[in-house]
Amino acid sequence: MREAARRARAIGVTEDGDRQVPDSAYLRYVALGDSQTEGLGDGDDVRGLRGWADRLAEQLARSSPDLVYANLAVRGRLAGQVRAEQLEPALALRPDLVTVVAGVNDVLRPRFDADEVVAHLDAMFAALTAQGARVATLTFPDVARMTPLARPIGHRVLALNDGIRVAARRHGVVVAETSHHPVVTDPRLWSADRLHAAPLGHARIAAAVAQALDLPGSDDSWTRPLPADLSAPSGLRAVRAELRWAGSFLGPWIARRVRGRSSGDGRTAKRPVLLPVTVPAEDLS
Repeated sequence: MREAARRARAIGVTEDGDRQVPDSAYLRYVALGDSQTEGLGDGDDVRGLRGWADRLAEQLARSSPDLVYANLAVRGRLAGQVRAEQLEPALALRPDLVTVVAGVNDVLRPRFDADEVVAHLDAMFAALTAQGARVATLTFPDVARMTPLARPIGHRVLALNDGIRVAARRHGVVVAETSHHPVVTDPRLWSADRLHAAPLGHARIAAAVAQALDLPGSDDSWTRPLPADLSAPSGLRAVRAELRWAGSFLGPWIARRVRGRSSGDGRTAKRPVLLPVTVPAEDLS
């Protein structure tokens, strides 16, 4: 009864049962996933990570001040690990909104089975929607447009996106179609490692999911291109940049895979329980 009353207040239901605002307010948001949802690239492990899911929670809290939010994502997790480690804790939190974003780590592994990855996502979609949660996910950009060295796995991303769309339709899951828009591969939206979004990229992901969920104040401005980047390297400078990236990020990443290690070894979720959300001061009106 208490939870029902809190939700009624959050969505603007009067004592007479009249709805005052659209049913776009949520009380319990839980995020599942890997490093992108954990927030890598937006802050750091010393000052703390923000990330797109935190940013989405902040936007939700502006219209749902009673919102509580948990982030179960852990860097390096494969889709099967997200399902095995995060699904049951998420269900136990009884969320009314869940985001599930996983599969990129699978794409980057030597062995990739799109059907297997999508099966894990499908199972999570099924369990969460069966419990009554609204679920949202997103599609991924073509990594070959971000770095030429990734062209051999470009077809994997396309297969994963196709599978996500099919599974989402099956369970009524909302999909933020980030893959369709050229701006998502603009280098300025990505960290130096080209695997994790930069703060601007995380902001755009949050805006994409907000629009897919039709949240108050959301629109398609996240799809618009950035001003022309006159400082972008070209020719020999671009080749050198690729080589620096390979030595600084690709090489160490491959070495971890060969040793059977992950960046998430020994790590746990940064926000495993539902907590109130503080809206940043600059976002308060």
